[in-house]
Amino acid sequence: MADTDALRAVMIKAAERQLAASSDNDIATRAVCEAAGVTQPVLYRLFGDKRGLLDAVADHGYERYAALKAAQERTDDPVSDLRAGWDGHLAFAKEHPALYQLMFTPRPWSHSTARARVFDLLVAALVRCAAAGALKVEPRTAARLILSANVGIALDHIARPTLFDDPALSHRMREAVFSNVLTEATEQAEGDPLRTAALRLRAQLELHGTGALEQAETALLLRWLDRIAGHGALDPDQGHLRPCARSRRRAPGGTSHGGDGVDLDEAPDPGRPRRGP
Repeated sequence: MADTDALRAVMIKAAERQLAASSDNDIATRAVCEAAGVTQPVLYRLFGDKRGLLDAVADHGYERYAALKAAQERTDDPVSDLRAGWDGHLAFAKEHPALYQLMFTPRPWSHSTARARVFDLLVAALVRCAAAGALKVEPRTAARLILSANVGIALDHIARPTLFDDPALSHRMREAVFSNVLTEATEQAEGDPLRTAALRLRAQLELHGTGALEQAETALLLRWLDRIAGHGALDPDQGHLRPCARSRRRAPGGTSHGGDGVDLDEAPDPGRPRRGP
């Protein structure tokens, strides 16, 4: 197994070097095998085909990206860290343009998990922002907006560097997106303050947990917080989001029930005298 892993690593590095030197962001499997000192059947055994090799190169690129993120200084200000993360993402794209395009350009046949794992790193950073009360929207929604913008401007810089070389352009894009998802914790949050509080409490629970509640109670609290935050509730029968507002519904036999299972037709009316048995 160790020999196989070492051979995979050698071939991945050979493919990445060829990718970086290529003018069309492509590799030749024969040249990769020659550089690694193996025959082509070895490549097919280890990676399946050329697509599998490229996926492995992209996933190896994620490991390098994650290592840079881990080395980034983490401060007590998650919003400042998020801004630094945007700049670090663009710096990675500039330093490794061919690898970056392999990682982030859509490839319908690709099974690489690189972009999804980068997305998860961003969500984790945004959960910190939500816990500090600096997030207007749910972390995964914010991550979709931020990553799309960050990748877009990075790919544009690679494709047309003379048009997108000004750092101020990247920062203007960053602040335009951040203004729609972030609110400084010291300022009055826009919109519903209860929703903002729910987002913050949910993020705190996700980060730190609580020993005050049992597992089932925590799950119920998270469900309530999701409803307050307006995420919707998943209907397992329909497979789509349904409104979270409580509604009266009819049980078999015509009895009306509330959302907590109380029989509304049998509930006492304070303004109506009680009847005898």
